[in-house]
Amino acid sequence: MLAALREAYPNAEIEILGYKHIAALAEDRFYAQRVRSIESGLLSRFFAKDAHLPAELATYFAEFDLIVSYLYDPDQIFETNLRRSSAQEVVCGPAKIENSSHAARQLAQPVEELGLSISNFAPKLYPSSEDRHRAREFLAGLAAPVVAFHPGSGSDQKNWPLQKWIELGNHLLRNFDGSLLIISGEADEDQTRQLESIWQNPRVRFAKHLPLPDLAALLERTIFVGHDSGISHLAAATGAKCILLFGPTDPSVWAPLNENARVIRAPDRDLCRLDVDLVRAALDQELMRIGIRT
Repeated sequence: MLAALREAYPNAEIEILGYKHIAALAEDRFYAQRVRSIESGLLSRFFAKDAHLPAELATYFAEFDLIVSYLYDPDQIFETNLRRSSAQEVVCGPAKIENSSHAARQLAQPVEELGLSISNFAPKLYPSSEDRHRAREFLAGLAAPVVAFHPGSGSDQKNWPLQKWIELGNHLLRNFDGSLLIISGEADEDQTRQLESIWQNPRVRFAKHLPLPDLAALLERTIFVGHDSGISHLAAATGAKCILLFGPTDPSVWAPLNENARVIRAPDRDLCRLDVDLVRAALDQELMRIGIRT
């Protein structure tokens, strides 16, 4: 959606009202000039019917030629209050993704309703030179190629068993001269602690709780192995060669559409039944493409 707007209006001032730690991926990185935090108490009045609207936000919304909203608004109260603020044009996108078509196509519906055509639904991120500089500093001393693992996701059911990640990682550390990068966030702390106790190795580095723009730049030139997760979409959008392990969720809705992303579907949608040898073969193929034999 943002790419279509930017292509159609290359000189437009685009601002994102959202969670700043996520929207930072687009701020001054091709898509948007500014990000404003959605975590404002004043905004809550826009979800109350016939509320007295704060003048500051009413003036703010009135400044835009177009507002695209993905906020959950079943009774159209937020949309009505935007129009009461003299917002010039308001279009609404889905607040929830259905299993009807790919998520990217569903999220693009608002701009297609405006008559803008979209030819490529594969998202792309544009790390800044500062992001890349911090990534180089973080990776300093690690031998290439770098294989990145993200053994977590938002749900245990979407996770390949940790023991299988350990088997895959041990295979790499025994059989190639590159490095292993382990990505983790708050939801992955238990897994990370176990891996840190096992892989006390200078060829293994742990990237924990990094800002998303830094993480995007870090993943840019890696071979990435992950699950159905936001981090996997991040890796695919930066151009990393991705091997994505899908279990209960539908890749036709949730997998990145980028050509550099390969999906391996677990038998009977059960990741416990996904064999390490199958993932290892896919990873070995990616390494061989860049001239590395394992």
